Amino acid sequence: MFDEIKPHLIELRKRLAISVGSLIVMFFVMFYFHEPILAWIVAPLNAALLEVGKVSVHAADGMVTTNQVGGAFFVALKVSFFAAIVGALPIILAQIWAFVAPALYANEKKMVLPFIFGGTTMFAVGVLFAYYVVTPFGFDFLISFGSFKFTPLINIEDYVGFFTKIMFGFGIAFELPVFAYTLALLGMINDRQMIDFFRYAIVIIFIVAALLTPPDVLTQLLMALPLIILYGISILIVRAVNPASAEEESEEDDDEDEEDSDTKKLEN
Repeated sequence: MFDEIKPHLIELRKRLAISVGSLIVMFFVMFYFHEPILAWIVAPLNAALLEVGKVSVHAADGMVTTNQVGGAFFVALKVSFFAAIVGALPIILAQIWAFVAPALYANEKKMVLPFIFGGTTMFAVGVLFAYYVVTPFGFDFLISFGSFKFTPLINIEDYVGFFTKIMFGFGIAFELPVFAYTLALLGMINDRQMIDFFRYAIVIIFIVAALLTPPDVLTQLLMALPLIILYGISILIVRAVNPASAEEESEEDDDEDEEDSDTKKLEN
């Protein structure tokens, strides 16, 4: 049995090595540019602080602080690693595709470019949506709440961790159409299954939104509503790639008729 899976393990190790190598190279590149990247990350926070009239836009005014001796250095590492993942994403997606490609048919292997381009684009769209739509509302609410009693002193280490969590959360969440496309291409799901799972998907989406966003209803809705729309788009994509067969459709209709009949009997 081990002899059978050994080639797959070797291939997996190769793909992981390339992914990690690209991530390391990209990390050093991003570390060189960590100052402008950090300025971009802190901009929504400074805008929110300025909005509530507490400090000027400059972090040097002392309201964005650090409580560690090497705080600035560790923040630079975190920022560089976050940017490196985003920068290396196309290579990582290419390695994922290269690993699963041997199990695909020739016509399916041709979809490598849509997978890489689509995955990278949707992750970027999720990050930009979080940055330009979600964080302004979320930070304004969280910082302004109680600001008439307390002066906000924001720890930069906590903020960067909080920020990257939101960015990664939205970036991964917006990959939903790409994941659905890939699973449909592999024949693992069809549009009927996604439609039947919709009611459960709604619950899961709101749970994920609650875990990945700040603890306020507004930002949770700003994540949940686009995900619901993306789920609907994913159904259309799956229908185009791997639609349910006529037999599956008829079986589903029969099951629904039986459920309706049982419900009427219970009501009577």
